Amino acid sequence: MSTDVSDPRVVSVSPYITEGQLCDRYEAIPTASINDVLRREGLLHQVLPPSISSQAPGIHLAGIAFTIKGSKSLKLHDEMPERAEMLESIPRNAVCVWDTSNDDESAQWGEIMTMAAQRQGARGAVVDGGLRDTEKVLGLDFPVFSRYLTSNGMLGRFRMAGWQTPIRIGQVTIQPGDVIVGDADGVIVIPRAIAVDILTAAEALVAHEVEVRSMVTEGIEPREVVARGGCF
Repeated sequence: MSTDVSDPRVVSVSPYITEGQLCDRYEAIPTASINDVLRREGLLHQVLPPSISSQAPGIHLAGIAFTIKGSKSLKLHDEMPERAEMLESIPRNAVCVWDTSNDDESAQWGEIMTMAAQRQGARGAVVDGGLRDTEKVLGLDFPVFSRYLTSNGMLGRFRMAGWQTPIRIGQVTIQPGDVIVGDADGVIVIPRAIAVDILTAAEALVAHEVEVRSMVTEGIEPREVVARGGCF
C-alpha cells in the first residue's frame, strides 16, 4: 500500500515511518511473533481474551486503537446523534475497539457502522461483544473480531458512555493510539510508545524463524537447532 505523505491525514510516527506504514508492516507479522517480543520486554498480558475472534478465516488486521466504552442500559432514548458523532470522529488507520463492560446480549457492530467506518479510512473493528449483519459485514472486506453473533441491536439494551478514553478488556488496558494487531491466533495490543521498537524486533524475529524452519526442513536435530539459536 502506498502512502501519500502530502495527505494532511498522514501521521508521522517517527522521521522514518508514517502511521500507515507502521500499520502495513504490523499487518504482515503474526501475533505470535509480536507476543514473543513483548514477553522479552516483560509485557505478558497484552492479548485480548481468546473468546474474541475473527469471523472469517485468513483475516489479518493492524491499526491504531480508537476506543469506545459502553454498558448495558434499558433506556429507550435514541442515541443516534451520539453514534453519528462517534463515527465522524474515527481517524484514518483506526481499529474501533469496544469495551462493552462484559455485555452478553447486544450487537455493538453491524453493516452500517462498517460502511461509515470504512468511509473514514478505518482498518477494522474489535468488539468485546456482539456483531450482527454478519454476512453483509463479511462481504464488505472489513476485518471484525467479536465475542459473539446476535441479531439484537443496542437500543433498549446497551448504550455508549464515551470514546477515545482508556478502556480495559480482560487483563489488557488499551489507550487510544495503541497498536492493535489481529489474526487467527487472536488480538494483541502494543503500547504506542514502544510500537516502533517492537515492530523492528518482531520483523527480525520473523526473519530468524525462516532460518529455523530451514534448519528443521534440512533434518538438523532439534538440539543442534537450539544450539544455533533456534527455539520450538
